[in-house]
Amino acid sequence: METTVIHFIILGAIAGLTKGVGVLPDVLNAAVGETVMFTTTLTPPEKPFLSVGWTFDGKNIITFNDKNFTAPEYEGRITLFMSTASLELRNVALNDSGVYRVSIFSSGEQQKTGETRLYVDVPVSNVIATASSTDLVEFNSSVRLSCSSSGTSLSFLWLNGNSEVTASDRVQLTDGGTNLTIANVTRYDQGPFKCHVSNPVSDGTSDPITFSISYGPDNVNLTISPSKEYHAEGSNIDLMCSADSKPAAQFKWLLNGVLLSDTGPELRVMNIQMSHSGNYSCQAFNSKTLRYESAPPATISVLKIISGASVKPSTNVPIEGNSVNLTCDTAGSVFTRKWRKGGSDLSVSENIILYDENRVLSFKSLNKKDSGEYSCTVSNPLSSDEAKYSMEVNYGPENVQITGPSEINPNENLTLTCSAESRPLATYTWILNGIKIHNSAVFTRDNIQPSDSGIYTCEAMNDVTGRKLSAVHELSVTDGTSGGLSPGAIAGIVISVLVVVSAAAVGGYFIYKNEIKNKAPPPSDNKDKEEQVYENTSAVYENTSMVYENI
Repeated sequence: METTVIHFIILGAIAGLTKGVGVLPDVLNAAVGETVMFTTTLTPPEKPFLSVGWTFDGKNIITFNDKNFTAPEYEGRITLFMSTASLELRNVALNDSGVYRVSIFSSGEQQKTGETRLYVDVPVSNVIATASSTDLVEFNSSVRLSCSSSGTSLSFLWLNGNSEVTASDRVQLTDGGTNLTIANVTRYDQGPFKCHVSNPVSDGTSDPITFSISYGPDNVNLTISPSKEYHAEGSNIDLMCSADSKPAAQFKWLLNGVLLSDTGPELRVMNIQMSHSGNYSCQAFNSKTLRYESAPPATISVLKIISGASVKPSTNVPIEGNSVNLTCDTAGSVFTRKWRKGGSDLSVSENIILYDENRVLSFKSLNKKDSGEYSCTVSNPLSSDEAKYSMEVNYGPENVQITGPSEINPNENLTLTCSAESRPLATYTWILNGIKIHNSAVFTRDNIQPSDSGIYTCEAMNDVTGRKLSAVHELSVTDGTSGGLSPGAIAGIVISVLVVVSAAAVGGYFIYKNEIKNKAPPPSDNKDKEEQVYENTSAVYENTSMVYENI
């Protein structure tokens, strides 16, 4: 076989080697484990090639002529296609990277050669991006992002959203692009940032990193609602302050330059009078950036008002589960009606609806959470008025509970307490084994006795809703001289004894019957004695059952 290789080289030298132009591509790329095809640009000849040989980095790997040769380390991994002198290499590894050369002899032609370089890389995987911090302050903070990945021949690219991050006076890319540093971050640097890693055979992208960047306040804006040149005396005015800020800004209010006690983004002036006229302003503060900014002042001018707004319920006794309507009426021409609850805008739902141009607020089925203060603001271009109604929904009783001991020793004092959720407060009745014994939330009894054992029932009653609900509590008055045995053990012993006694009684009954049959006394006497034994036996079983229940 070595003679064949030498012969192949000598033939090439004698023929005068000529490199075929474009026989092979200049470069090939492959991932570890893939199959590479070294495809020549040659057209299959009319006559088969006399000889084809491939080398890798100068070492012969396969030859085809009168004596074929394949390097041992390529057995099973390599295939030569003689029609075009192309070569297939399978399951490539990193050490397969290098220069591959083909030499071809054909009848009546000079030797043709081709050369290509193969690059084998490990695919990109496990791309991870990390940040030195994600909680930043605009203009104050700097941040460093780092990217790591598995693979070979890696290239790194940072993306902000879908845009490539490039170096600038605030942005630095170092260590081949694996590190990204942003100085003096702005709110627009929040991301998401992703690291994109690639090599000639694959690529991958990290999970996004998004920053929480505190900024502001700025663009502080003051609005007045309703917004108009004049406001009617007696109306309600909402002043709203907003600002671009993260976290949300805190607000203070000023009238004619004097600080008011009101805080928050909303200042509501109720029943406005002429004395409320003036220049209002708000000041925004960010507790994270420690920055202040004020809105330009806004002028409020007050004129005469319209009045007479009212909210009337369809019933003065709202009960949970029932329906009720709140009707908002006023004197004058009505343009708008606005409902609020507890100072916040009312949200309608399937259960709470508005109709008749918001004149009627209707509750299909009241819930106790519907209790609260409702207001209706009526306005026209010149004035507005507001009416309020505080609704207390009656409900219950519900969640009736009894607290107190389940076991107690004789001669001790007993206290049982009954509670229930109810508006108005519920009234209570105590029942012991079906007999009413007390009327109040707390039941007490001194010097308790075994006869006080039993089922205690607390019955809660709401006189307004007309509803009643009960809870039960089992009390056992036990003698504490059981020698340390548990109630279950005592119960087992008592029941076992009673069962034995009962069995003895039953056995005696049947023995007695047999004796009666043998002696054959008068029928009437036999019947009376049988009934007496049967009654005694029944009494034993009844006592057994009562003991078991008390235990």
